[in-house]
Amino acid sequence: MIHLPNELRTEYPFDSHYFSLKSGHKFHYVSEGEAHKDTIIMVHGNPTWSFFYRNLIKELSKNYRVIAVDHIGCGLSDKPQDYDYTLENHIDNLNELINSKVDKDSRLNLIVHDWGGAIGSGFALHHTDRLDKIVFMNTAAFTDIHIPKRISLCKLPLVGEPMVRGLNAFAWPATFMAVNKPLPKKIKKGYLFPYSNYKNRIATARFVKDIPMSESHPTWKILKNIENNLEKIKCDKLLLWGEKDFCFSLHFFKRWKTIFPEAQSILLSEAGHYLLEDEPDKTKQAIKKFFLN
Repeated sequence: MIHLPNELRTEYPFDSHYFSLKSGHKFHYVSEGEAHKDTIIMVHGNPTWSFFYRNLIKELSKNYRVIAVDHIGCGLSDKPQDYDYTLENHIDNLNELINSKVDKDSRLNLIVHDWGGAIGSGFALHHTDRLDKIVFMNTAAFTDIHIPKRISLCKLPLVGEPMVRGLNAFAWPATFMAVNKPLPKKIKKGYLFPYSNYKNRIATARFVKDIPMSESHPTWKILKNIENNLEKIKCDKLLLWGEKDFCFSLHFFKRWKTIFPEAQSILLSEAGHYLLEDEPDKTKQAIKKFFLN
């Protein structure tokens, strides 16, 4: 188990919980707030972890039970070297955890970001009758051929994984490419802490490798199935978007608006991909208002 240094505990003061998956791996999650209340599940993407949601956890746990996960290979979860890091497995892991740790009568809410949009949407399709609200932030849950060149480089055979794992050419650049405003030194350290060496960056590389860009990719079918069934998600939705995102650009926002024309939407003109960092007050207030009204 990984233990955070004391200097990061001021930012991330939560008790760590570990769930033993059927695979035998330890799935780390944060659980804050009263267990009998309705649940908000926070699902991160790549290359972040539950640290991304730290300020929302503090705020929303006053009124909800909040569960924020670290996908296998990410954050404080196990980082097995022989694991199949696929969208399908990440969805199954989230299902396994929530089915075990959340009362069957509890209403479910989701906040998703980046690749967490596909994972969270796949999870949501298993629980459509229990969903109340979902916040989608700079994410996708559908097939698309738009991908930035800098991410395409990390997918290249032979060189992509050594770059991401050996040179930290994904998590480290994200600390300045994914924001519009410079991150404080301590916050950068928080994002990079779980990905400190070649071994610990395995999921960072495999998440990129699992992005399906053609029908021949094994995850294309899984993602296409989620896309084809998104209309079954009938709950209230908020599209909260950083306009200056180099990765999940307004192209993806417009696709969401086509899929969910009834969704509330808020564009943040001065926020990049890590919109919770660029606009902490605006994002917190928007999400709080969405859930409490």
